[in-house]
Amino acid sequence: MSPSERRYTLSLSCPDRVGIVTTVSSFFSSHQGWITEANHHADVDGKRFFMRQEILADSLPFEIDVLREKFAPIAREFGMDWKISDSARKKRVVVMVSKQEHCLYDLLSRWHADELNIEIPCVISNHETFRGLVEWHGIPFHHVPVTPETKAEAYASVEDLYREARGDVMVLARYMQILSPGLCERYPGQIINIHHSFLPSFVGAKPYHQAYVRGVKLIGATCHYVTSELDQGPIIEQDVIRIDHSDAPEDLVRYGKDIEKAVLARGLRYHLEDRVLVHGNKTVVFR
Repeated sequence: MSPSERRYTLSLSCPDRVGIVTTVSSFFSSHQGWITEANHHADVDGKRFFMRQEILADSLPFEIDVLREKFAPIAREFGMDWKISDSARKKRVVVMVSKQEHCLYDLLSRWHADELNIEIPCVISNHETFRGLVEWHGIPFHHVPVTPETKAEAYASVEDLYREARGDVMVLARYMQILSPGLCERYPGQIINIHHSFLPSFVGAKPYHQAYVRGVKLIGATCHYVTSELDQGPIIEQDVIRIDHSDAPEDLVRYGKDIEKAVLARGLRYHLEDRVLVHGNKTVVFR
């Protein structure tokens, strides 16, 4: 089956009980729905159930609005937190960046090559550094300076731009400012960040140089949702690479950029495909 074929994706979580899988599967089969991918997980300790199903859109006799309407009684019966998305609608990704270019370059490259099924309505930065690059790609660029005195106004502008762009998700592609708590709280599960995985060790400037001095053997990156608690949001994706005594600080920086790009791209893809279900400060990720 071609990945380009239109699909509906149902993702949900609810209190665990007998009959959820059977009820959901029977609902789709009763309408001749062709389930092309199915995943579920039961959190035994938390007594919470998580599910994701992909359904071939053309196999159903109605469009997505009717599908949602018909599924709603089942969702109410089981107390589900749920959504159904349509692969035909590209999600709108607002990218934020400061002066480090590697994650921005990677996302633009993947977007341009159609590796990510997204629209980028705009890029927002607290510096002018990448205006030419972004506008060369035909994407609007917004410079929103951030100083200690103007943070409130700056993040009000960022929020306005995000709303005007009809953003579905905001990606901090090495955006080196701390978002306001209010902004984080108003968009839970919609803001994604990437950073090195040395935290809480090696905080501040030049973390890779600090790690070199300590003789670390692994370099990693963490992609997570942003919350008002700095770098403590639910983790979407992580990875590591091994280094050794022959690597200089500059090598560590280069390796770090490589893994940050890869982990951010994977984490964003999982989010875009509704593979991430958040529960508290943890996630279930159906890869």
